[in-house]
Amino acid sequence: MIGYVTLGTNDLERAARFYDPIAAELGVGRMMDFDSFIAWGNMDGAAGIAATKPFDGEAATVGNGTMVALQAQDRDQVQRLYDIALANGGTSEGEPGPRGEPDANGMVFYAAYFRDPDGNKLNAFLMDKVA
Repeated sequence: MIGYVTLGTNDLERAARFYDPIAAELGVGRMMDFDSFIAWGNMDGAAGIAATKPFDGEAATVGNGTMVALQAQDRDQVQRLYDIALANGGTSEGEPGPRGEPDANGMVFYAAYFRDPDGNKLNAFLMDKVA
């Protein structure tokens, strides 16, 4: 249902330095690249993510309660995405680990939380068997 998610940035070059390596870890690259807008993903693939300078010319601000979740392949990729985020100007909002209790099938929500350099909140997650 979701085609892509757009997050505001006040510094598109800085956003690109943050999102380029995250996209690469997820196996995608830039699918659109303009002076005020960059989108990462595959045109016919899963939902992509974009960073843009606001169209109205005002400063980009963070949505309170807004978060973008990036689906990881395994716990190692959750860790890599978290490490990539922090190495490229992101800040931690919660180290990788299980969250909550396992469901009836023994699956647990495993995630790491971080913010991009503009303060937008993201996480890397998967549903995984309890270790």
